[in-house]
Amino acid sequence: MSMFKWDVVDPQPGEAVAPHQRLSWGKTAGLGAQHVIAMFGATFVFPIIMGLDANLAIMMSGIATICFLLIVKGKVPSYLGTSASFVGGAAAIYSQGGGPADVTGAILLSGVVLALVGVAIHYFGAGAVNAVLPPVVTGGVVMLIGFNLAGVATNVYLPADPWMGMITMLAVILMAVGLRGFLGRVAIFLGLIFGYVLSWVFDLIGVGGVEGDRVNWASISDAPWFGFPDKTVAGLVGNQNELGNMAQVGWHLPDFSITFALLAMPAVIALVAENIGHVKAVSGMTGTDLDPYVGRAVAADGVGTVIATSVGGSPTTTYAENIGVMAATRVYSTAAYFVAAGVAILLGFVPKFGAIVYATPGGVLAGITLVLYGMIGLLGAKIWIENHVNFANPVNLVPVAAGLIVGIGFGTTGFFEVTDNFTLGGIALGTIIIVGGYHLARMVAPPDIEGTMMAVGRTGAHADAPAAPGQRRGAPE
Repeated sequence: MSMFKWDVVDPQPGEAVAPHQRLSWGKTAGLGAQHVIAMFGATFVFPIIMGLDANLAIMMSGIATICFLLIVKGKVPSYLGTSASFVGGAAAIYSQGGGPADVTGAILLSGVVLALVGVAIHYFGAGAVNAVLPPVVTGGVVMLIGFNLAGVATNVYLPADPWMGMITMLAVILMAVGLRGFLGRVAIFLGLIFGYVLSWVFDLIGVGGVEGDRVNWASISDAPWFGFPDKTVAGLVGNQNELGNMAQVGWHLPDFSITFALLAMPAVIALVAENIGHVKAVSGMTGTDLDPYVGRAVAADGVGTVIATSVGGSPTTTYAENIGVMAATRVYSTAAYFVAAGVAILLGFVPKFGAIVYATPGGVLAGITLVLYGMIGLLGAKIWIENHVNFANPVNLVPVAAGLIVGIGFGTTGFFEVTDNFTLGGIALGTIIIVGGYHLARMVAPPDIEGTMMAVGRTGAHADAPAAPGQRRGAPE
């Protein structure tokens, strides 16, 4: 059956709609719009943080989604929104004198690597990837990517308007915990809207604390309703959002540098883990064995990233927000995703939307990033917990501990000088230590590692032994 031809169904309440099925086109359009709303917040928040064009990001996310669906043959319903995994790499590139073209060039090369990893998974199986990147490693790298950005949130965005940053942060926390269902899943987006409106109200009633107005809409009135993003001004250096020059960023061809590529490459590890997890989640919801399509999904994400960044767009990844919509509606039809992709492409041709995005106050971005960067980091801990990683084993504990401290300590502004012309940023160096250190530790560790070092909890041969009846695994004996 062609993936462009779906079986029309009218399900009973609670009955699922399979990927190869669809509702009437009217209902499908409504579901597609819901998917746009679900991916909308993060898909334009991350480009702002990475200093890339929001209109282009939205547009290319739609194109990347269509490519994804074609590559997976319509078997894995998913939307490709902007990836947060490259935020740290982008910040490091800017701090080392790079510009938007350097960021997209580095991410494009990472997309190529991700696509090749997907091809390897397709032919050799996910087990080969797990052998090189076990959960202890992937969790450590994901945690490193998030916590490495702490200084960006506190030292770059927060000083612009500390109180608004704290208020927005508190709003996101309350919304994420207090709201239920779909609204709780888009708490970051709702928090941004709340902070944006409150900043405007504060300007209106004269609440000070910052220089000038928090919200400047001068560029919004000048922006046309329809049109293609302008070309990026040549020679830009640094994150133009932080410099207040986002109007200079649009479409552009990427520039390539090995040094900058290494700053972004660790995100590939996070994306592999993320994509495999998302395919497993969809497989569980649909009751379909999607293991044969895991490699295709990873490769498709890499292809989507390459296509998006080749014109200056943002990196892509499968979105948990949209998977959440499927879980809530039990509608897994890929037709809804084609509709969502079409809407996103059309939205990318509305420059006035981009101007509104660029006017987001710095204090609001501070509140968003305080929560967002921490959440990215804690996803690493989630990987550890779900895979029962044993940190009583020094093979797991020591290299990850060293890599995390190096990566977080360097932040996005510190670099390790390998040669006069080659340096490694915190994320790249931390990743090398975690991955390389783990495999080196495995090579030299004796069969019974008990007593090789002081460690908390059960160690050695007993660490992985099954717990006694009634005793939780890893609990004190």
